[in-house]
Amino acid sequence: MELKQLEAFVHVVELGSFTRAATILDTNQPTLSRLVRQLEVELRQALLVRHGRGVAATDAGQVMLGHAKGMLLQAERARHDLRQLRGVVSGHFSIGLAPSFAKVATQELIRQFRQRFPDATISVAEGLSTYLTEWLMMGRIDAAVLYDTSLTALVDKRALFEEELFLIGSAQDASGPAPKQIRLKDIARYPLVIPGRMHALRQIVEARAAEEGSKLSIALEVDAVGAILDLVCEGYGYAVLPINAAASDPLKRPFSVTRIRQPTLHSRLALATSGDRWFDHGPRRSHKA
Repeated sequence: MELKQLEAFVHVVELGSFTRAATILDTNQPTLSRLVRQLEVELRQALLVRHGRGVAATDAGQVMLGHAKGMLLQAERARHDLRQLRGVVSGHFSIGLAPSFAKVATQELIRQFRQRFPDATISVAEGLSTYLTEWLMMGRIDAAVLYDTSLTALVDKRALFEEELFLIGSAQDASGPAPKQIRLKDIARYPLVIPGRMHALRQIVEARAAEEGSKLSIALEVDAVGAILDLVCEGYGYAVLPINAAASDPLKRPFSVTRIRQPTLHSRLALATSGDRWFDHGPRRSHKA
C-alpha cells in the first residue's frame, strides 16, 4: 500500500470523479485508475462503484476512506516534524478577522506571515465575531481576531487592544450643538443607527446599557460602518463607534463627537483560538513563531 495510491483514492471519492481528481492532482485519468485499481487488488475489495454522474465509494470504500485520510494526515505530520528539526516552519494557517480589523490589517498580516514563514501557507476569512467563534469551534479556522464579548467564552483569548466608543452625530444637527458628554443610561434618548444583533458592537452597547437600566432606541440596523456614517450625516440618527471610524471617513465629513460616561464604553479586540483545536499539521504550538 503506497501513499500515492491512498491520495488518488481519497481525491477520487471526495470529488466523485476521476477526471476532476486528475485535474487537482495534475495527472491523467488512466494513472489514477491504475493506482486505485492497485489498491483494490491489494485489499481484495471493490472500493468504488461507477454511476451516471461519476463514481462513489462502496461500503468497503467508506471504511477505507477514513483510514486513508488518517494515514495521509499522519504522513504529512511526520514530514512536518522532520522539517521542524531543520528549523523550517511549514503547514497551513487559517485565520478569521472581524470586518473592521480586516479592512486595515489583511495586507500587512499576509506580508508579515510570508516574510517570517516562507514555507507555510495562509488563508484569511472575514466574518462577524459571532461567526468567527463558531468557525473556531468547528475547526474551520485556526485563530481569529474578533471583538471580545460574552459569546466568546468557549475560546481562548488574548487581548490585543481596546478602543473607547463615542456617540457620533451629524455636525449639522438642527437640534443644536451636541453635548460634550452623556451618561450611558441617557443614551436611550438618541435614535441609533447601529449594527444588527449578531454584530459584536451591538452586543457590547446593548449589554452595557441594559446594566444601567437603559434600552436602546434603534432607528436603523445597518452592519457596514461606512453606510452607518452616511446615514448619520444625513440626519437619520446617531452611531456608537470608535472615534477613529469618524476620523478616517474618506469623505472627511464633520461629525459631532460626544463622550459616553458612567460607565465609559470600550470595544476590545482579542486574538482567539480554540482550546481543543489541532492544526492541519500538528498541535497548535507548532505554528507559533
